Amino acid sequence: MDRPVAIITGAGLGIGRATAIELRRREYELVLVARTETDLRETEKRAGASALIIPADVSDPDAVDRLVSRTLERFGRVDALVHAAGVAPRLSIEETTPQRWREVLDVNLSAAMYLARAVWPTFRKRRAGVIVNVSSFSARDPFPGLAAYAAAKGGINLLGLALAREGAELGIRVHTVAPAAVETSMFRKLVRADQYPTEKTLAPEDVAHVIGQCVAGDLRYASGEVIWLQKSAAS
Repeated sequence: MDRPVAIITGAGLGIGRATAIELRRREYELVLVARTETDLRETEKRAGASALIIPADVSDPDAVDRLVSRTLERFGRVDALVHAAGVAPRLSIEETTPQRWREVLDVNLSAAMYLARAVWPTFRKRRAGVIVNVSSFSARDPFPGLAAYAAAKGGINLLGLALAREGAELGIRVHTVAPAAVETSMFRKLVRADQYPTEKTLAPEDVAHVIGQCVAGDLRYASGEVIWLQKSAAS
């Protein structure tokens, strides 16, 4: 296998789908992961090339181990991991049950740890590899009702720094991309267009482009840092 291989979670929609298209343009073989297979098939179609489709719940550490094993069985390598899967229910603190709190942290934060742990041995063996975790502006300026989501994304920011420091001597880079509002179905479930107009939001492709730069090494000196993305007033 000559082409590099990228695992993308949350690949069925939004930022994950845009990232799949971006990395395919950069000639990566794709492993597309999300809960809904039909969404993944649509992403595969839009990327314009066959991919390894793995419907999975990345909050399950056993499922994560299996999807990495399947990737290695199919391609013999993993070069990049992009964790774009996420859930963001807008709930008051009184509405945030322990179950919902765990769900948000498991998908957004714990999954990032499970994925990193699963790819780490092959990255260490090859002394190369890159992880990109998608965080959010909510980690420093959350909407009301996003306590669990903001806490999870804040955790991802520090996890990325810790992993980058651990991986530096092994040739492993870890990037954290934290966009403000992005025009996705997840965002529009939280905020209507009359509350936050489209002209203020980033496109998923804007975020995917930066993720592509991280994967390609253009932003290699930003390993460990949080890359904050926000649409400028002039754009």
